[in-house]
Amino acid sequence: MLMLATTMQAAALRVRALRKAYQDVVAVDGLDLEVPAGECFGLLGPNGAGKTTTIEICEGITVRDSGDVEVLGMRWENDARALRQRLGIQLQETQLSEKLTVAETVRLFRSFFDNGPTPERVIALVQLEEKARSRVGALSGGQKQRLALACALVGDPQILFLDEPTTGLDPQARRQLWDLIEEFKRAGRTILLTTHYMDEAERLCERVAIMDHGKVIALGSPRELVASIGVEHVVEFSAEAAAQPLDLAELRTLEGVRDAHADNGVVRMQVTALHRAVPALLAVLVRRDIRLTELRTHSATLEDVFVTLTGRHLRDE
Repeated sequence: MLMLATTMQAAALRVRALRKAYQDVVAVDGLDLEVPAGECFGLLGPNGAGKTTTIEICEGITVRDSGDVEVLGMRWENDARALRQRLGIQLQETQLSEKLTVAETVRLFRSFFDNGPTPERVIALVQLEEKARSRVGALSGGQKQRLALACALVGDPQILFLDEPTTGLDPQARRQLWDLIEEFKRAGRTILLTTHYMDEAERLCERVAIMDHGKVIALGSPRELVASIGVEHVVEFSAEAAAQPLDLAELRTLEGVRDAHADNGVVRMQVTALHRAVPALLAVLVRRDIRLTELRTHSATLEDVFVTLTGRHLRDE
């Protein structure tokens, strides 16, 4: 376990009225956030929602147009060197020299910080001991992500910024990285995480902010946000073409159904009582002689919160 510096501050990160535009495109539009010390906080949203721009401004990589950003009680314009010594950053795409070994890479990054654990200790923490002498170019995708995480940890940071840390990884590599992040959480670290994987946010984050078009459209714990839409389950189905197509208005009147929408041949019903809604749906299909081709049900998730708020799926963009 890495030793963790402590802070008495109530909030590790405060963002007020943050705005950033690229010519005519507004990436971040009046954003307010506050992340208490020791919390894993998630920024969720589709590509283009403004997540990466927000986190890069907090990291001191991108200059804001307006608004205020306070990190660990400091500001980039006055305390840049002190902040760099106290932050750990894993970018969405980390380009490391492929000809250096794992050990050489970690030693290089460790040299940038005044304090922190030994390179060997960090390599062991991310479970890359057997690859310490291997060149970066020979690593798998999951191993490279663990190495990038090691480089973010060599300064023993108080805040860890993780921008889409598991994008492109296979399920096993994702779970391994989740285990590492959860270990850091147990050490009391503050983590700001961006992701468009809802299962990732639900597993790792105490609170999340759902972003769309540069704004926060929902904020709370995953459980609170799911409860806010008043839906326990989602039923999705598709059916063969019929002489008399299904009437969505009729589906919305079924017992236990709150709402229903169709998209690309798939009907999606938000359900408050699954045991009543499914039999009622099947009765309608039998009565209209419509044959199901697929039927799926799942408990409501953060993805369903986003769909309810915007009418779109997180992956639509």
